[in-house]
Amino acid sequence: MPATLEVVCTADDCELDMFELHYTYDMPEEVGVTDFQCPYCNGTECLSEVEL
Repeated sequence: MPATLEVVCTADDCELDMFELHYTYDMPEEVGVTDFQCPYCNGTECLSEVEL
């Protein structure tokens, strides 16, 4: 099963709560939350991985 990354945006002025990234098998293992930006506010420093 391909990896899934759950991300939360912590920016105070952002309306997005959480989103999920579904990787393909070709996604490099070193890819993490710092490689993405919020699709709502375009922030990068405000993203945090949801740890279950």
